[in-house]
Amino acid sequence: METTNFKIVSSNSSVDWTGRKVTGVHNGTIGIKEGNFVLNDGKVKSGNIIINTSSIKILDVTDPATNAQFAGHLASDDFFSIEKFPTASFDILSVKELSNSTYYLEGNLTIKNITHIVGFEALVENNQNAITLKGKLVIDRTKYDIKFRSGNFFKDLGDTLIYNDFDLDFTITAEAVFSEQSKN
Repeated sequence: METTNFKIVSSNSSVDWTGRKVTGVHNGTIGIKEGNFVLNDGKVKSGNIIINTSSIKILDVTDPATNAQFAGHLASDDFFSIEKFPTASFDILSVKELSNSTYYLEGNLTIKNITHIVGFEALVENNQNAITLKGKLVIDRTKYDIKFRSGNFFKDLGDTLIYNDFDLDFTITAEAVFSEQSKN
């Protein structure tokens, strides 16, 4: 059984977020700090991803002052508490192969030092020395103490209500890491 470690290439990976509220939608990006995947005989077996929460960007708000104000609010304790928690992570606990290139990944998602098990489907393209994972993770923000304007915790929000679920659509590229010994 051949085991290969793949290191995430942050510059070739992307995570797009979408958050919804009664009056519309906001979207942006967030960066991957680092991570890796382990494959046995070409199949995903484990891995982890570290997200850099301070890299969150808002793409739909074009006014610079409004964008900066919104980014500051996302960084605050109302949302991600970025000063206290500069990273979030996903650690794969189990992998179920659904088809030759589709997997169901389940693992610990940690945001604001709060951990819950989540699962999602990922499409994996394996090109021997590089892999690409694509998928979508839907997160209930209230499980991670992000309750700002949630209908579960506040009444009479009207059109200021923010829905609890937000989406992370990701495309992650990772390259095989070979030791000097394995190259011989």
